[in-house]
Amino acid sequence: MVEQARIAFAAFGVDASLDEIARRAGVASGTLYRHFPTRLDLIEAVLAEQISELVSRGRGLLTAEDEFDALSTWLRAALMHALTYRGLAAAVMNSALDRGNGLASTWHAELFEVGAALLARAQHSGAVVRDADEADVLKMVGAIAWAAQDAPDSSARADRLLALLMNGLRHGGVRR
Repeated sequence: MVEQARIAFAAFGVDASLDEIARRAGVASGTLYRHFPTRLDLIEAVLAEQISELVSRGRGLLTAEDEFDALSTWLRAALMHALTYRGLAAAVMNSALDRGNGLASTWHAELFEVGAALLARAQHSGAVVRDADEADVLKMVGAIAWAAQDAPDSSARADRLLALLMNGLRHGGVRR
């Protein structure tokens, strides 16, 4: 069910038909609702799996030989995640605030931790300027996803914008 939900949410966004997800998963709608009583429960299950994969990928890249490439690879994966699941994260964040759910905060902390570690490693090796701030870099990746999301060539635009960011990180960035 979660795999079919992932596919549907990626294709149709947060409003994907739950009945269609159940049908594609080969179960009755009631079965889907027994496992996931609300749309948000299903969205959280999809995001939990995707975020776990993204965090694991980042941790694996912490031992890659090329520190710049490791950072770039992970930032691109985070960017593609943001583009693919653009409405889901917002739905979870809004609900987490309403319900006092710490799940979104935990995910944010895990993503921030691995992104900061990859950036620090690249900085330490000299592959990236030392004055780059991890919060700024991660916010810029989010901004790139936002800027590219409605473009007909969203992935290509996101790649171009990420290349600009990476070039700035490699070659000196903004002078203060």
